Amino acid sequence: MTNFLKTLGKASRLARKARPLAAAAKVQQALLSLAPASLAPARAKKPARRTRSNLPRPAPGSFISGEFQNRHGALAYRLYTSVGSPRRRMPLVVMLHGCGQTAADFALGTHMNRLADELGFLVLYPQQNQGANLARCWNWHDPQHQLRGRGEPALIAGLTRHAVALARANPSRIYVAGLSAGAGAAAIMGSAYPDIFVAVGIHSGVALGQAHSLGSAMSAMRGQATPRPAAKMRRPLPMIVFQGDRDRMVHPSNAAEFLANLENSRPGPLVSQSFSGQSAKGRDFTRKVYKSAAGDVLLEVWTIHGSGHGWSGGHAAGSYTDPAGPDASREMLRFFLARKRKVKPLGATR
Repeated sequence: MTNFLKTLGKASRLARKARPLAAAAKVQQALLSLAPASLAPARAKKPARRTRSNLPRPAPGSFISGEFQNRHGALAYRLYTSVGSPRRRMPLVVMLHGCGQTAADFALGTHMNRLADELGFLVLYPQQNQGANLARCWNWHDPQHQLRGRGEPALIAGLTRHAVALARANPSRIYVAGLSAGAGAAAIMGSAYPDIFVAVGIHSGVALGQAHSLGSAMSAMRGQATPRPAAKMRRPLPMIVFQGDRDRMVHPSNAAEFLANLENSRPGPLVSQSFSGQSAKGRDFTRKVYKSAAGDVLLEVWTIHGSGHGWSGGHAAGSYTDPAGPDASREMLRFFLARKRKVKPLGATR
């Protein structure tokens, strides 16, 4: 207070000497010395980081809606927490819908929530923003959305980390699957973020490296494969692939490109086995399993005979489903839950 009065006195004397600007500066200095907390420019503070302890965990059996944002954009999402003990650290399956679908529609068509209650896991359904794509397709064909730390992959990875913290998921058991455009995005996520995801599920999708523009994506979907680079690829995560052999939207030959990618990663000798079967509703299928020389399953490819562009064994109430086919959701979960990361994931922030 003493300094305030002294400074105010100096301002008064300056005013009497016809020096108004200097007087005004002294008055401002006096006010700032009196109340620095409210009037002085404050240094910007970083927003408090939300920790796991102050995030409300969804109740068992709940199917919540939310929105996630980071510097790469924003995504609405649905998150299903299966029934059971709220203390369990359950696996998490990230489900990427196809064009024209929503998170709720995809959940209904794949009946993943019902399976989650039976087997005990969490399901995250990111929903594409129509501002990013009018048809709600993931932009898997665009190079801006094909790499780690950029575009939609970075946004989906950020949402996945958010869901792990929110639902207290088991970080060593996180998987990603998708249909059509969502399958293309799932293949990208597995390649870009192997520190997050343990295995990948593909349904009616195009393999990594087959599209670098909308035109090349359309060519790949018609079965016109892009010539492969001679350079060795990084080995893909374990992958299970479903493809209808009557699919008129994504040519059935695309399923073979996932094997070509695996072979191009030079995994060593592959041991293959082929099985034939029929679903309970009469749809024939062929299942091929590719193992390393050590016996590890690296790829599993299901060809659904007579099936078109739809989730095999899905619910008829959802869009793009084939209820007559074998249960792709259950087979994906069999494949996923047999795999667990041996090292702690989620180390990267991008």
